Amino acid sequence: TKTNTAGYVAAFPIPEVVMGINAFTRGMRSVNPKAEVKVIWVNSWFDPGREREAADTLISQGADVVTHHTDSTAAVQAAEAKKVYAIGYHSDMSKYGPNAQLTAVTHNWGQYYTRVAQAAVDGKWKPDNVWGGIKEGFIKMAPFNKSVPQDVQDTVKKAEAEIAAGKLHPFTGPIKDNAGKERLAAGKAMTDDVLSKMDYYVDGVQGKLPASK
Repeated sequence: TKTNTAGYVAAFPIPEVVMGINAFTRGMRSVNPKAEVKVIWVNSWFDPGREREAADTLISQGADVVTHHTDSTAAVQAAEAKKVYAIGYHSDMSKYGPNAQLTAVTHNWGQYYTRVAQAAVDGKWKPDNVWGGIKEGFIKMAPFNKSVPQDVQDTVKKAEAEIAAGKLHPFTGPIKDNAGKERLAAGKAMTDDVLSKMDYYVDGVQGKLPASK
């Protein structure tokens, strides 16, 4: 970002989405401590019209990179139209933003569904809670846009490998919320149980988190 402002189009103010906003902000601030993230909530998982309106608004407010936790391609398309950058979510959306999308966080559950379906056919399936990530192959990065410098690509790939190996935890203290309150002491890593209850913005996110309904 050249404006030190990123925009985030978000679905609902629940922990799953909030932790994504916070992780994005912490990652951005790890390389640009002056960066700020603006959030607009659309209160829907899939509403292309509202998602596009939110992205356009964020761009008009100075965001020169946008991302989202919603289901359509609207944010990436808005970035393409406004000639700013975007990070896609769920799937590779470069088709809809060939110049805008720098990369995307993609979800790959096919191998898991195949394994579970086969277990069900074999009569061996048992219900379980599953929260997979990079290590399990559920999360993968889409190819980088040609505009992303090689050193940046290398840095991201290194972080991806370290997360998969358990050497890097995106939520390692010290962590403060955007009101200055310490939420995690230095050197400690946040557990999945605590992450699943996240109800605050970290330092760097503008505004106040609305109450979940």
